[in-house]
Amino acid sequence: MRPSFYRLNPFQRVVLFWRSLSLPGLFVASFAFLIALGTAGLCVLPGIYVGERVSFWDALFTMTHAVCLTGLTVFDVSKKFTFFGQLWLLLFIQMGGLGLFTFSSLIIGSLGRRMSIRSELLTSTSLEGRSRSKDVGDLARQVARFALLLEGVGALILWPQLVREFSLRGILDGLWNAVFLAITAFCNAGLALYPDSLASFARRPFVLLPISILVILGGLGFLVFEETIRWWKSRGAKCRQRFSTHSLCVFAVTGALLLSGFLSFLILEWSGVLADFGIVDKIVNAFVMSVMSRTAGFTSVDYSLVSNETAYMTILLMFIGGSPGSTASGLKTTTAALILAQAVARIRGRRYVSMFHRTISPSTVRRATSSALMTLMILLFVLFLLSFTERGLCGGDVAMARKDFLPLIFETVSALSTVGLSLGFDCPLSHAGHVVLIILMFIGRVGLVAFSAAISLREKDSLSGFRPAQENVFIG
Repeated sequence: MRPSFYRLNPFQRVVLFWRSLSLPGLFVASFAFLIALGTAGLCVLPGIYVGERVSFWDALFTMTHAVCLTGLTVFDVSKKFTFFGQLWLLLFIQMGGLGLFTFSSLIIGSLGRRMSIRSELLTSTSLEGRSRSKDVGDLARQVARFALLLEGVGALILWPQLVREFSLRGILDGLWNAVFLAITAFCNAGLALYPDSLASFARRPFVLLPISILVILGGLGFLVFEETIRWWKSRGAKCRQRFSTHSLCVFAVTGALLLSGFLSFLILEWSGVLADFGIVDKIVNAFVMSVMSRTAGFTSVDYSLVSNETAYMTILLMFIGGSPGSTASGLKTTTAALILAQAVARIRGRRYVSMFHRTISPSTVRRATSSALMTLMILLFVLFLLSFTERGLCGGDVAMARKDFLPLIFETVSALSTVGLSLGFDCPLSHAGHVVLIILMFIGRVGLVAFSAAISLREKDSLSGFRPAQENVFIG
């Protein structure tokens, strides 16, 4: 007979609570646990920071940004935090980045459950010819090894470049900065040990380009890498491993977004924030702007000086974000591609949605549409809420409040997509505004994933039950 909940000790209650959660609930709770643990450590552990005591709200703000991979902090990380404090932040950034497909899998495995990595992805896609029987612990370790390998290679490439930086004191400092940048870049966290992000490297392409490549790789997703490895190993075989529609969609949309962003920023800011750069540096920094706008948040230029057109293009890139199963957030590349494919199918009068000569199941298209609608509803609601909470900060000056409206939209999309870019405000955000953005960042990191997973798990065959009589509603 199951013992009463109130007769259990606290540890048993926690275990029982975790076991009672659904898979999406367990996923969300795992990130909340990470934030709580990181905040507690920042408040009580000795030797983490120097100077004045860190308040609870500052610690919560910092660790939420770290776990949700937004990369913002109220402190100068290089001065406020000691080496152990920076290591503490980096540890939670790493766990937050791998949490989407590794951390939650490890928790579920420890609770005796088996779950395929594909059930944790936003887009529920069936990849033919793939084993689904792999142990979840082995799968998580494989993902972790792959991520650490890429981060290690990135750190080794950055190390010689950072050793030559005048602000570093030696070889070990250069190595630590290289490791820190490599991990935060691959995890799309956008946090650097420099107060100006990457602005001091704006004319150092051999620093900016490796970081940009790590950001791109981190935003592709593990399934894409796994298929790429299988495709490469099958070269020379009679039947070469083909890419799934998921991977082809990720490659196509990622390339299109990077190219469109690069050309837009290069043209729009040629005589703007890029005016003082040479031709090569203009090209490199325009590419960096396109890459970082996706969800990374590193900046090599002053974003408070960009044009409205650049801010608008950045909002679009931030809104779409990265790919399912990656360290990036946002609406996701595959979701945007499915909505576009659905619109094209309707225009052409087709009854089905197809991409790359493959038909997409109606249930997947419905989940993509639901996810996009949910994202828009959240953005509109939070934007209205922030407009309400911040209206009194400008002293009732309507003109100044309207001037801050574009930065407010920018900040809202940046928080939901966990980017970390900001245009800056003439009137700083209130405490209520910061709380709203903290909640929005958490939703952006886990909420939409859990929502999509819940739809996938609860979907039932329409023939298995009854439904009300059908009647049409006029649209258009």
